[in-house]
Amino acid sequence: MTGNVSAWPSAAWWRPAVRWAAVLAPLIVCAILYTVRDQVTAAASVLVLVLPVVAAAATGDRPAALLAAFSGGVWFGFFLTEPYLRFVISNAEDIEATALLVVISLAVTELALWGYRQQGREARRSGYLAGVLGAARAVADGNVPAKTVVDVVAREITEVLEAEDCLYVAGPVGDVRFAVLDHDGVLTRNGRPVDVDRVGLPVDEYVAIPVRRSTGVVGYFRVSAVSHAVFPSLEQRRFAVLMAHQVAALGDEGTGAR
Repeated sequence: MTGNVSAWPSAAWWRPAVRWAAVLAPLIVCAILYTVRDQVTAAASVLVLVLPVVAAAATGDRPAALLAAFSGGVWFGFFLTEPYLRFVISNAEDIEATALLVVISLAVTELALWGYRQQGREARRSGYLAGVLGAARAVADGNVPAKTVVDVVAREITEVLEAEDCLYVAGPVGDVRFAVLDHDGVLTRNGRPVDVDRVGLPVDEYVAIPVRRSTGVVGYFRVSAVSHAVFPSLEQRRFAVLMAHQVAALGDEGTGAR
């Protein structure tokens, strides 16, 4: 079964908590470093203050990482530059160190978020592949009822495309109002390609994913995304088509062909 990758169960509660922590953590770290300021260099303090930024960025929440970066810069200037405990920096080297802290923190933020996105992408790809392999295994075993396989494939397509609903319909795609998702993952509408990355799936008509065999189209999955705009990537669309193709191997009983 595919699924969205999330490090936390509900964004409603954890994001405010993470953002508050992102603001307060640099404050606490700077207050501690202030007590040993004579033993710790400015460069070492900068490196220590990057750690809360990395922790905030690791959650995948960009605002939290940015808050940590700027909070670190503010409290570094307050606690660790002369005159101490004032929001004033009089030394050129301290100004340079503060600016360097903010720049490094922002760079680390973007790198960490990029890694987080890549990890999420790989996890989703693994989930899609697991869904395809599961459907193919069910078809190959022959022990699973054809209707069950079709229902599972329909659910997988719904999830992969982030759509509202998906239903298998036997027979050719006869309604000219249907947009069609072809084998390359390209969506065509009235014979013209649709830029799904820019405009999303149609909200005023169904999307059909044809199921083809050597005899032609034996059915199609009717995808609905009318309640909200979705923007599945080309990779997601290709996985959806690949899932639909598993049904073609079921034979006439599974596809409803005559």
